[in-house]
Amino acid sequence: MNFGATILDADRLTLSRDEKAFFREANPFGFILFSRNIDTPDQVYGLCSELRDAVGRDAPITIDQEGGRVQRLRAPTWTEWLPPLDFVQKAGDEAERAMYLRYRYIAHELYALTIDSNCAPMVDLIVKETHAFLRDRCYGTSVGDLALLGRAAANGMLDGGVLPVLKHIPGHGRTNLDSHYDLPRVDASLDTLRETDFAPFRALNDLPMGMTAHVLYEAIDEVPATLSADTMALVRNDIGFDGLIMTDDIGMKALSGTVAQNAARALAAGCDVILHCNAPLADRIACANVAGQMTEAAQTRAEAALAKRRTPDDIDIADLKAELEALLGGPVHG
Repeated sequence: MNFGATILDADRLTLSRDEKAFFREANPFGFILFSRNIDTPDQVYGLCSELRDAVGRDAPITIDQEGGRVQRLRAPTWTEWLPPLDFVQKAGDEAERAMYLRYRYIAHELYALTIDSNCAPMVDLIVKETHAFLRDRCYGTSVGDLALLGRAAANGMLDGGVLPVLKHIPGHGRTNLDSHYDLPRVDASLDTLRETDFAPFRALNDLPMGMTAHVLYEAIDEVPATLSADTMALVRNDIGFDGLIMTDDIGMKALSGTVAQNAARALAAGCDVILHCNAPLADRIACANVAGQMTEAAQTRAEAALAKRRTPDDIDIADLKAELEALLGGPVHG
């Protein structure tokens, strides 16, 4: 049986009886954790075990651990990181190595909890329009730098046994609205987008998984990328990304229509799996019912992504931290 075409979350620190029954029936491809799911290391480890037991397999569990404002594991138990942009600027000429070490360290903390995926790197290009909700989460203003830093971050995670999720395909930087609340529109020409925003994603098109941008590109279509067959075709054929594509949270207000309608439209457009979170159980059930099982093509990409999971390389984490602090000229934390 194919995986369910969803990635879902849990309400609390442990699963309810109803959630266990739902996950057993829906068989989602994977799960995502939020701050409400995080307390102690033993609790997180236990929740991950519950999630996998519910589907009866080693399902991937992802999280948003970018550092800065967007990180679910926080001090004092886990490392508190500078926002990515501040970190890159602090590292200066050593940014590529520093980003590798940063995300190798993040992978170390995730893997100890059996979290084996992270929604990073984020290679959205900073331009003058970039909204404040996104700006300090980005890595810079240079296409070449984004490709190098994104690759370094991805390699750090892969070496640490954690699958990276490339985001936000095909580029969220050229927007002046927060897609959690509004639909951003980009009026740049297709040639401009190919040379700038899309280029870092093309350089990283071999990564195992990616997440869409809820952004409307007027040069491509009159619907947001997540729901656009034309944009998804561009992602596959022009950018050349053949990994598993998950939507950004399908419940975000950038998308009009119901969650069920948007889930169906996203799958029809060419997305492989629906990310749906921060919603009542009834809404998650409705989304899973609409999404159904993965297509054969999506299943193949899912299996290929999971095949890239590996045992972490052998490193001395204390030595890694010392090297990173030497590069930064101070502590790694924010």
